Amino acid sequence: MIPDASWLRAATLGLGAGALLALAVWVASVPKRDVSIVDSAWAFLVLLPALVVAAVVPQTGPRAAVVVGVATAWALRLSGYIAWRHRDQPEDRRYQAIRRRNEPHFQWKSLYLVFGLQALLGWIVAAPLTAAVASRAPWNALDALGLALAVFGLVYESVADAQLARFKADPRNRGRVMDRGLWRSSRHPNYFGEFCLWWGLWLVAAAAGAWWTVLSPLLMTLLLVKISGVPLLEEDQRRQRPGYAEYVRRTPAFVPWRLRA
Repeated sequence: MIPDASWLRAATLGLGAGALLALAVWVASVPKRDVSIVDSAWAFLVLLPALVVAAVVPQTGPRAAVVVGVATAWALRLSGYIAWRHRDQPEDRRYQAIRRRNEPHFQWKSLYLVFGLQALLGWIVAAPLTAAVASRAPWNALDALGLALAVFGLVYESVADAQLARFKADPRNRGRVMDRGLWRSSRHPNYFGEFCLWWGLWLVAAAAGAWWTVLSPLLMTLLLVKISGVPLLEEDQRRQRPGYAEYVRRTPAFVPWRLRA
């Protein structure tokens, strides 16, 4: 699929819709002095461009309902989980550090440093969704493979997050390392599920001819493995949990391929 004029117009409208959502969330963040709420909106900054394309292009293709359905399920689950986890919590330390570096007037600077950037990244990540929705190429075997991988990733990350939530809810586990269930074979199974989801959705887009949207899963992989995912959590866990070094020694960081001796 080579981007045509109708897709470009719809995708541009999707970027505008994402920018408006980011603006609304920024307005809500100012009186709270908490830009962490952008994390709860992140999934919708990705979903919204796909919904706009589905509504605007003259005719959607055979993938539209399936792709929008998977993406919507992902967005509702992830956004709800992050909002629930952040309830009654102070601003995340990552954003506190950004705030300190950009004072004075961070409340204004955050509009582009945090919220505008998130809207742009969400639009880039949404490229496989928007391309798959707009393509009228027939369904093929690669679609089935991609969809299977995406659904596997969605279920895998959902189970991992649910297991972690149950573990943290038990006061007896305070200060202990979560090494049960899916966390027994990977230190970050939720991120591995997210990785599978986005590469699966990209395969669906690729089946429609939109190979060029590969920047989306590459960007997600970079964020998860090298920037805002694994490195930050590993740093926190090593500092807060004495048994984490032993967990690291015996458990793979990302891909749950085996237990180490």
